[in-house]
Amino acid sequence: HRGSKAKVVPAFGKNMAEVECVNCGQCAAVCPTGAIVVKSEVDMAWKAISDPKKFVIAQIAPAVRVAVGEAFSLPPGEVATGKVVAAMRRMGFRQIFDTCFAADLTVMEEAHEFIKRLESGDHLPQFTSCCPAWVKFAEQFYPDMVSNLSSCRSPQQMFGSVAKGYYARELGIPPEDLYVVSVMPCTAKKFEAKRPEFSPSGVPDVDLVLTTQEIIHMIEESGISFESVEPEAFDVPFGFASGAGVIFGATGGVAEAVLRAAAGSAGQNGASGALEYREAVQVNFNQVRGMAGFREACVKVGDREVRLAVVNGLGNARSLLEAIKRGEARYDLVEVMACPGGCVGGAGQPVASGAGVREARAKGLYRVDRSGPIRRSQDNPFIASVYAKWLDQPGSHKAHEALHTSYCPRRRIAGEEIELLAGRCAKPVDVGVCVGTSCYLKGSYAVLKNLVDLVEASGLADRVNLHAAFCFENCDKGPSVSVDGELISGVTPERAAWIFETLIKPRALGQAEHDAAPARRD
Repeated sequence: HRGSKAKVVPAFGKNMAEVECVNCGQCAAVCPTGAIVVKSEVDMAWKAISDPKKFVIAQIAPAVRVAVGEAFSLPPGEVATGKVVAAMRRMGFRQIFDTCFAADLTVMEEAHEFIKRLESGDHLPQFTSCCPAWVKFAEQFYPDMVSNLSSCRSPQQMFGSVAKGYYARELGIPPEDLYVVSVMPCTAKKFEAKRPEFSPSGVPDVDLVLTTQEIIHMIEESGISFESVEPEAFDVPFGFASGAGVIFGATGGVAEAVLRAAAGSAGQNGASGALEYREAVQVNFNQVRGMAGFREACVKVGDREVRLAVVNGLGNARSLLEAIKRGEARYDLVEVMACPGGCVGGAGQPVASGAGVREARAKGLYRVDRSGPIRRSQDNPFIASVYAKWLDQPGSHKAHEALHTSYCPRRRIAGEEIELLAGRCAKPVDVGVCVGTSCYLKGSYAVLKNLVDLVEASGLADRVNLHAAFCFENCDKGPSVSVDGELISGVTPERAAWIFETLIKPRALGQAEHDAAPARRD
């Protein structure tokens, strides 16, 4: 609208969940006037902490620890893990864990999945699935590549699943009374936690997601002197992590962590199918490090050369995906993060005061990795304990149930149809053309236009109900056309004429003859 009737809303007046927004929050991070802000959920956190029926636990993402101190006069990249833990305990959180532990779980599952794909050659390249904004982007714009996404849940959701599915039982608490709070650098994590895939039986695995900015606000609200608070350690068993789990917060970190595990693999145990690991293997993979929007490398995994790419920023991701589709690029493993620099540049972080801030945060994570006693996920004894106690082994049925998921193409706009030709006879031929994002990009609008022209030229407009539908959930085989419920895939603009002549026109003429016939008398 215009003037006083103008509105700032998503397309077609829909809510954010129904349009192409991927929830990355970068609009808020770069808004020059501060008019766009992340919706605060701090009140919900205080309400849960104050509820005597709730046992409130928290997990802290790796990128948070190298950014939270910026709000309290610490330099970017200064590791403030212990101070955050101590402050949150004083706020009333019962137990505080490290998402890096769940990142180690992710590495174990993703490396197992990657080795299996590498050996079979199926669904390569394998795309990482830790970034929910990237996952939603792929579901919307590249549905034909959704099967290439790793089936592993993100570390946030792995933690929530294990906490609700197993740890609550150990504590003797009903899953609905164990309240899981995530402290994340990313606004898309709020969206991810609300995905129906992660709310089995109606109980969400993660109840609430707070950004780094929100936890800073809570510390300030509490009156805690962050500068003088003494650091404290995470709780166990989910508080001990390898360096591989820590570097998840920087672009290239997920790929490097998986490579550390995959390169250490000595192959699968024939009896169990589990991976076996060697002791002395490469740990640092400097080829995948850095802040550049696109990087590629070729590394040795066992006896095989593995080609991988690392991208951050969805513009770079789009360019890479198009190159892969054109056959100009071939990779075995691709890491994608939506935010510049990876999670260290997430929209929930303190606003960067300079160009080098994200790089300084990433360097802080690599310092933690270098100084830690364990640098590979498979060497984490608490990971081994969790598998032995609850999950059997990486890739097992139990592990798959708790730590994996599946993704599917998303509708561009849910439940909407645009009627173009409304047949007025008793029973018109119903024709729908999908104009969802994937089909639209493949030429479905031209298919729609050709069909309209053919129907009108034949004089059958009153016999055909022709409309545009926004999704038939057949994105990888589109463009798709439905004729009286019969779905036809791969319809090019040229093939529209065949659809009309063989399916639409005979049915429309048959209906015309039926209507023209004299009524039968009983």
